[in-house]
Amino acid sequence: MAAGRGGRQPGHGRAALRVVAAGARGLGAACLRRCPPLRLPLRRLACRAAAAFMALAGPLLFRVGYSLYTRTRLGYLFYQRQVRKARERYPHGHSVSQPCCFPGVKILPIPVLSNNYSYLVIDTSSGRAAAIDPSDPLAVQAAIEKEGVTLEAIFCTHKHWDHSGGNAELCQQHSSCKVYGSALDSIPDLTSPLTDREKVSVGCLTFQALATPGHTVGHMVYVLDGEPFGGPPCLFSGDLLFLSGCGRLFEGSAETMLASLDLAMGLGEDTLLWPGHEYALECLTFASFLELDNPALDQKWQWVMQQRQEKRITCPSTLGEEQTYNPFLRTHRPELHAVLGLQQGAGEHPDAFRARVLKEVRRRKDLYKAP
Repeated sequence: MAAGRGGRQPGHGRAALRVVAAGARGLGAACLRRCPPLRLPLRRLACRAAAAFMALAGPLLFRVGYSLYTRTRLGYLFYQRQVRKARERYPHGHSVSQPCCFPGVKILPIPVLSNNYSYLVIDTSSGRAAAIDPSDPLAVQAAIEKEGVTLEAIFCTHKHWDHSGGNAELCQQHSSCKVYGSALDSIPDLTSPLTDREKVSVGCLTFQALATPGHTVGHMVYVLDGEPFGGPPCLFSGDLLFLSGCGRLFEGSAETMLASLDLAMGLGEDTLLWPGHEYALECLTFASFLELDNPALDQKWQWVMQQRQEKRITCPSTLGEEQTYNPFLRTHRPELHAVLGLQQGAGEHPDAFRARVLKEVRRRKDLYKAP
C-alpha cells in the first residue's frame, strides 16, 4: 500500500492515520486556547512552543498509527472494512480492465479496493497461473474461475494489507498454492521466502524477485521474463513505482529508495510497468507543477485524463516512457533542480545529490492535495 499498511488513498490506511494526526493538531490548538492572556512576547513564545509540539507530535502519532496498522489486528480489521466499502462502492471494480496478451502468456489486471491493482498472470499453454498482490480474494478468485486456470503461486510485493490481505483465503481454496515474498516483511501466510534475484517458475513463466527496499524494509518487485514469448520484460512493481510516481518512504531513506528505483530502471526501456495502484492522474498532475514545459508529460496527462474519464485502466506504461515524465526518475535533470531550488554541493557525490532531490520531491508529493 502506498500509505497505512501502505500511501495516499484509504487503501493505505491513511484515513485512520488522519484521525490520529487530527488529535495532535487539536491538542496543540487546545493548548493555545487555554493559555491565559499573555504579553505579546510571551504569546509569541507560546505559539512557537505549541507549533513545535504539533510538529513533533504529528510524525510521532503517525508512526504509532502505522505500527498499529502493520503489526496488530487493528490493521487487519481496518483492511476488512475497506474491502467491504470498496465492494459496495465498486461492485465491478474501480476501473475497466483490459488483458494484455503475448503468445503463451496473458496478464489480467484486477481492479480491487478503491485504487489497487492485483494481477493474474497466466501460462496459457498449461493453464497455470500466478497472482500478484491479491488484496481482495473474492475478486481474484472470480478471475481465476472465469479464466479456468489453476493458481500455483502468489507473489506478494510487501506486507501491507492492501497487497497481502487475500493470501490466507486464496490458499485455503487452492491448497497447493505457494506464497512468495521477502522474509524481512512479515507477509501473511508466507510459505516460500525469496532472496534477491531468486527465480521462480510457474508453468512456462519465469519470475525473478528483486529486493527493492524503501517503501518497506522487505519490499520486492517481480519481473516476468518475456523473451520466451517474444515480448518485453514485465515489472510488477507493487508500491515501488507508479505511473509518474513512487511509493512513500515508510521504512527507508531517500538513499535506499533511489537505489531501488535505479535497480528497476536497469531492466531496460521496453520493460512494461504494472504498478500496484491507479494513481496516474494524480501523479501526473503533481508532476505538471514541477515541470511546466514538458511535452511528454503533457501528452501523457491528456491520454490519462481521457482514460480516467472513461474509468479505464492506465497501465501498463514503459520504463522508457516513465523517464520522460516521472519526477522520481528525473532526479538528474537540471530543470527539476532549478524548480526545487537545489544545487549540488562542492564535493557532493552525484548520487547523494540525487537522493536529496528525491527526498524533496517526495516531501512535496506527501504535502500535495489533489484538486
